This record gives sequence, C-alpha cells and structure tokens, in this order.
Amino acid sequence: MTGADGAPLRDALHALRTRLDLPAGFPPAVLAEAGEAARAPHLPGHQDATGLPMFTIDPPDSTDLDQAMYLERRPHGYRVHYDVAAFVRPGGALDAEAHRRVTTLYFPDGRIPLHPPVLSEGAASLLPGETRPAALWRIDLDTEGRTVATELRRALVRSRAKLDYAGVQRRIDAGSAEEPLALLRTIGLLREQQETARGGISLDVPEQEIVERDGGYGLAYRAPVAAEGWNAQISLLTGMAAAGIMRDSGTGILRTLPVAPDGAVARLRRSADALRIDWPHHVAYAAVVRSLDPARSSHAAFLQECTTLLRGAGYSVFTHGDLPTPAVHAAVAALYTHCTAPLRRLVDRYAAELCLAATAGQEPPEWVLRALDALPKEMAEGTRRANTVERECVDLVEAALLGDRTGRTFDAYVIDVEDDDPAVGTVHVEDPAIVARIESGSPLPLGERLRVRLARADFGPSKVLFVPA
Repeated sequence: MTGADGAPLRDALHALRTRLDLPAGFPPAVLAEAGEAARAPHLPGHQDATGLPMFTIDPPDSTDLDQAMYLERRPHGYRVHYDVAAFVRPGGALDAEAHRRVTTLYFPDGRIPLHPPVLSEGAASLLPGETRPAALWRIDLDTEGRTVATELRRALVRSRAKLDYAGVQRRIDAGSAEEPLALLRTIGLLREQQETARGGISLDVPEQEIVERDGGYGLAYRAPVAAEGWNAQISLLTGMAAAGIMRDSGTGILRTLPVAPDGAVARLRRSADALRIDWPHHVAYAAVVRSLDPARSSHAAFLQECTTLLRGAGYSVFTHGDLPTPAVHAAVAALYTHCTAPLRRLVDRYAAELCLAATAGQEPPEWVLRALDALPKEMAEGTRRANTVERECVDLVEAALLGDRTGRTFDAYVIDVEDDDPAVGTVHVEDPAIVARIESGSPLPLGERLRVRLARADFGPSKVLFVPA
C-alpha cells in the first residue's frame, strides 16, 4: 500500500515530470492541427480493405491501438494481414511536436502521448467498428512459417474486435477461438521455430509491473502469457519484412544490435554457474534461454541478467544500398526494423513511408529523406528518456510501498553483483515485488537466497537500499 490516496507518490511523480522537463500538454497549434486531421484526414490513394475482419490484441485498458491483424490458412501455408495506423501529415506543428516527444511515456497515473489523444486514442486508433487509414501488410508464409511473399499498400481498414492477451489465451486454450484467432498460436509457434533455426532469441522475462490498488499503487511480477509471445512474433515478422524491403530499395533505417562481446557472455556464464543453471560450453546461449522456466526464481533471475546482452541496440540509417555495420539485430538474428507502433514511436512512421514508396516503385518522399540522418540520435535520446521514466517510476512505487517498513527483514535473491565491487549488487524480493540495490561489507553471494534488511526507503536519489540482515 502507498497510503489511502497515494498522494505522496503522486507528488513524487509530478516532481519527476518536472525534473525531466517533460511536456505537461500540447501547444494550441498542435491541438488545432490534430483536431483538423481528425475531422478531415488526408487519404492519398487508400484502397478499401474494410471487408477484412481485423482484430487487435492489447492490454485491456489500451486505447492507442496501432496494430490489427487477420490470419488465414492457405493451400500451401498461411497469410498474415497486418494493419499499422497512419495519420500525421509531414512538416506541420503536429510533426514537429512528435519529433520533440519521440515516444509515448508511461506513468502509473497516466501517459504522456506521442500524439494528442484526439488522434492517438481517437481518429487514428484502430478502434473496433471504426474505419481508419492504415498501412496494410500482406505477408504470405509457407507451411513451415517462412516468408514467401510480401505486399504493402495504403488502405482503409475496420477492426471488428478489441481483444486482450488473457482473453485470447483462454479462448485458444479452451479451443473456442475461431480460426483467424486460433491461427495466432499456429503461426506464432512456427515463427518461434524459425527464430530458433536462425539463432534468434526472445526473452520471456517476468515483468515488475505497477498496478493500481485501493486508491494507490503496488507492484507485482507478471510472467507474459504465451499469446503475447505469439503476437510479438507477428510484429517481428512484419519488422523483418520491412527491413527486407528497405534493403532491396537501398534506403532505410534499421534497428540494430551488435553481437555481445565475449566478456559479457563470460559474465553471463558466471551468473549461470552461481544460479546453478546448467550451461555446457558446447551449448549456445539461445538454447539455454529457451530451456528456462520463468516461474522458477533462479531462472527468472538469470533471464533478468540476460537482458544485459540487449544493451547497445540502436538505429542505423543507410542510403545508396550501403548497409550499416552491424546491419543485423543480434537478438532477432536478421535484418529488422521498428515499423508496427507509429502511434507510440516516432521512427515507425518513417520506416512505413520508406516501405510504401519502395513497394509502389517510387522514390522515398523528400520529407522522409530530410529527416533520416537525425532520426537515430532523436530515437536514442527518446528511448533513454523512456527508460529513465520507467525505471524511476518503479523506484518511486517501491519507495512508497516500503516507506513505513525501514528496519524490517525480507527474503530475497541476489540477482546481480557489480564487477568492480562484489559487495554491491541487486536483490529480488518476492513479496512485495521489489528489485533494489543492496550494499554489504563483504562479497555478495550471487544467485543465493539471502535474508535482507531494509535500510532506506524514500523519494530521494537512492530511493530503496537493502543490507544483509
């Protein structure tokens, strides 16, 4: 509990917004332009695809819906129809504000959206029963889930249903899902097999999630359901298809990740050893990760450590066919780009426009080419800001939860130890769901259970600190 009304935490969240100089609202010119776009959208050659019975899958409280799908079984494989919302006109106040914000930011008490809600939660959102302009992908797969053909066009679409992950999982597990939804499992599993074959890896890491509770906020660990992974595979499929189109056209922006250096992998092996996870030297990292059960504490701790290998991801622009180095995203193990969340992430709109131009046999729009060189730096800064917000919000909720428990002891698990000071590290407390710093007078036992005492919990810079009990 954070208090009867959570007021101290809300004050701390407001102070965080101020400290990070985050926008409190949209300028009048941006709101006016967004309102005009909502009333009279620009539809350059959109075809009518409203007959496709699309559906969205998102968290139940989401209203900024920028992806929908319809899945079909074909005589020799499968067909994936995938919508991506489209709306913002280039060069205006709305476009400039999107470049200033870069991504949607999520707080426990609300979000700071990339675009005004009249668009992101209204006229541009793929809400059920509403006709919307979109970039419509059609990706044909063979019987083993490999891509054999890709098509992209501007289209008017209409979603038929707003689904959530838990509900989708229940319907698929019960066998009550109609074929377009049931195929999510079939195609998702095939794509996971393709991921394994090419050496890619998706981390099924339990998330430390902020939840509303009795007028305040709490924390809980949430392991993703299988349907989330299958849905992610459809998004990955689309991002790989988009990267391939841009590669063939000679101009694009890729999401890249270098192969982890030997030192990082060696450190991960030490963590596996400490956590008593079997990792024979002849077995690949990806194979070990796929063997883990995130419901087991030691495995969850190791999966959390595995995220360190994802550090270093960024965006790379290329023109005239000169692919960047590296060009591949190491975790995807393929060329890949972000193109499926344009209502929440700036770069996706540019990737979609590059692909639309290429598939139409046209040169990229001049406004896209002008913006390309600056996009990697803009996205890096926006991603850093979003990561800071996420981390700080969790830290503040942890401090609020533990504010009256200083001196108490808890059962914890040592999930990380600093390389240059093994007496400093990170502990995972299961109840309440806390991941926080620990300082000791001697080396910490990585991977071991440890009784810890709460030394500090406040809204200051360090927020929460544990010591061995």
